[in-house]
Amino acid sequence: MKNEDVKKAIYDEILKTENSIKSLEEQNKPIAPDVSLGRLTRMDAINNKSVIEASLNQVKLRLNSLNNALTKIDSDDFGLCIGCGEKIPIARFLIRPESVYCVECAS
Repeated sequence: MKNEDVKKAIYDEILKTENSIKSLEEQNKPIAPDVSLGRLTRMDAINNKSVIEASLNQVKLRLNSLNNALTKIDSDDFGLCIGCGEKIPIARFLIRPESVYCVECAS
């Protein structure tokens, strides 16, 4: 496995993920009560806020996984599936650099 290729993929994904977090946090700002919205529009805004919060939580978890992968990339067991112990193909890391399972074990 080429650790440099995987490391670059991780850094790229961290950057994208951090940008997603910033965007979601901006969308998740509370709506001031004095903003003129109709009752249904305010309810839609509350529902959208719940969806955005769930997305934000998922993106933050992914960022943690990416940072974790980055700290372990130089260890001897990096790239081994934690399910079966086999090597995870580099193609999987280039798609999902935070992977800890091979495709078969992840299914």
